[in-house]
Amino acid sequence: MRAVGVVEFGGPEKLIEVELPMPEPGSGQVRIRVHAATVNPTDTIFRSGGQYGRTVITEPPFIPGMDLAGVIDAIGPENEGRFSIGDRVVSIALPSGPRRGAYADCVVAPVASVVKAPKGLDLAISSTFLMNALTARLSLDALALRPGQTLAVTGAAGCYGGFVVQLALADGIRVIADASPSDEALVASLGDVEIVARGDDVASSIRAILPEGVDGLADGSVQSDLLVPAVKDGGRIAVVRGWDGEPGRGISVDKILVSSHVKETAKIERLVEQVEDGTLSLRVAQVFPAKLAAEAHRKLEAGGVRGRLVLDFS
Repeated sequence: MRAVGVVEFGGPEKLIEVELPMPEPGSGQVRIRVHAATVNPTDTIFRSGGQYGRTVITEPPFIPGMDLAGVIDAIGPENEGRFSIGDRVVSIALPSGPRRGAYADCVVAPVASVVKAPKGLDLAISSTFLMNALTARLSLDALALRPGQTLAVTGAAGCYGGFVVQLALADGIRVIADASPSDEALVASLGDVEIVARGDDVASSIRAILPEGVDGLADGSVQSDLLVPAVKDGGRIAVVRGWDGEPGRGISVDKILVSSHVKETAKIERLVEQVEDGTLSLRVAQVFPAKLAAEAHRKLEAGGVRGRLVLDFS
């Protein structure tokens, strides 16, 4: 079976095609013939040797990839009867787990981590949302805001930030989001959101709109130190890449780790419904043949990508 990964950590040039044994699904598992795998920032971190979650694999090759879409081609015992051979599905893979990541012709996944792909969408675009949308949902759940309360979102032009904006608006939350001049139209297209200029003075811009500060902050731009002043006393901050700062003023910090929640089937199925009903909008920036994974990583790391880069394994 073909996979794309690294035998030693490093830059994009370390990504190569490798051969792995065909995985067989065990109890409560299915095998997915992968058609599309999304290139996420977490993939570049993993490829370069950074760690997230609890790393189990100790021997190469190391296979990145958290988001995938494909077709079920084998079903293990005790699969709850939710799937049949040929079903179009999406799933989250864990590169740091024993089954490795999504950059492969076939991936074995727990049934609880697999859901039917959104109706009416091709598999390339279907592969682009699950990990980021689930992270966004977990962030909002941790912040526990009520309808009418206020949320600041940084990195709103990115996939995580954009999903936070759309899910929060659907929950009835007032949203203030940042955007560079070139991204204002994109962020405005997400819904009824108030936009402030992106930059180091975002907190001041938010306070100019809400002098008392926001109830919650979803920090997609990873600028937590600069953004704390935007949050009111007793508010909450959700961070996605860890932050060990001390915000003070009774502000709580929630560290969101999506890998701990990939078997929350009901949440995942709800996100698919919200793609289908238009609550969540998906964007593909470019599709690369799987053999050009290194080029896709270079493009992502160069910055400025809006939408998702996708590897085609079909």
